[in-house]
Amino acid sequence: MRTPLKYGVNPHQGKAFVSNPTKDLRVLNGTPGYINFLDALMAWQLVMELADSSGKASAASFKHVSPAGAAVAAPLSQEFLNAQFLASRDLSPIATAYARARGGDRMCSFGDALAVSQKVDESLALLLKSEVSDLIIAPDYDDVALDILRSKKSGAYIILQMDPSYVPPVTEERQLFGFNFEQERNAIAISKDLFSGVSSDVTESLLVGTTALKYAQSNSVCVSYDGQVIGLGAGQQSRIHCTRLACDKADKWMMQFHPKVQALVFQKGLTKPDKANVVDQYLLWDDLSQNEQKDVVSKLQILPESISRDEKLSWVGSFDNLCLSSDAYIPFRDNIDRAAKSHVMVVAHPGGSVRDEIVKAACEEHNIALLETGLRCFLH
Repeated sequence: MRTPLKYGVNPHQGKAFVSNPTKDLRVLNGTPGYINFLDALMAWQLVMELADSSGKASAASFKHVSPAGAAVAAPLSQEFLNAQFLASRDLSPIATAYARARGGDRMCSFGDALAVSQKVDESLALLLKSEVSDLIIAPDYDDVALDILRSKKSGAYIILQMDPSYVPPVTEERQLFGFNFEQERNAIAISKDLFSGVSSDVTESLLVGTTALKYAQSNSVCVSYDGQVIGLGAGQQSRIHCTRLACDKADKWMMQFHPKVQALVFQKGLTKPDKANVVDQYLLWDDLSQNEQKDVVSKLQILPESISRDEKLSWVGSFDNLCLSSDAYIPFRDNIDRAAKSHVMVVAHPGGSVRDEIVKAACEEHNIALLETGLRCFLH
């Protein structure tokens, strides 16, 4: 099957198409582009693998061929609903999986590609209707859900349906600059057995975080908590920069639940993306210019006092069972020192560095459990 695309990676790159000899992928609505298909197919692999290994409904939010978030289904607390600007707790399991996946990083999920492991129902479609999103890929759709989604983006929302029984070839090919590459597909499974050396309280989080890394552009580091990604740093040349990105995002995620953030009262008519930006700026209040502070004030009915550094450290330290996964070995202890500031309690990496003993010593110093999985998951 050969499907023409709007254009390639950029609008000036024409003659773009995607082909597959099977009919396992169907375009039900919209006109996908090159990047749309890349995001959709990567996200699809992640959620199907995660659903198989966890036994739960799974979802992923993708941007620029890396996950912004991923999660398994779980009940949503009132504090989580407040943080995500959601009104109803009456959501189906697959809808909660997406709420948690998108909620891992609302700013990076803006205009995302969504993948889910189960049939899309009305609950998920209504949730998605109010979010800024570019496409969805799923195994099936309820008729009501399909009608709702077809009306999104003035009828241009991209809806893809993938046969869950599809099995890709053992080998994959790629052409770059006139050169052809071929390798075995990275089909190794991330399973709970990989994390048998730690408490069952964190196994699911490690499963979600490490599976997300398998489908993130390398280098990548992921912080996970309670079965969802809460911070992912991908595509950096230095691992410490990945770790800083992931931990900074995780800190912001935890701060969403601080009483002062929960008490923010926004001006009427503010959109969800606007509210997310206000929260982001409020958490950086002392670093903002006067004009930036005025902009935040204009979007709030009442401005609470800023959150001090000590308050932030105390609040982040109140969260237990945070996990950090790395797609390759951690080469220096600075990664562990940064993880400790975010109250990470478990670190999983392949091991194999000449500095493994230094990394182990740093974990012992910070009372962090260290897992050496022996499994590298680069993606390029």
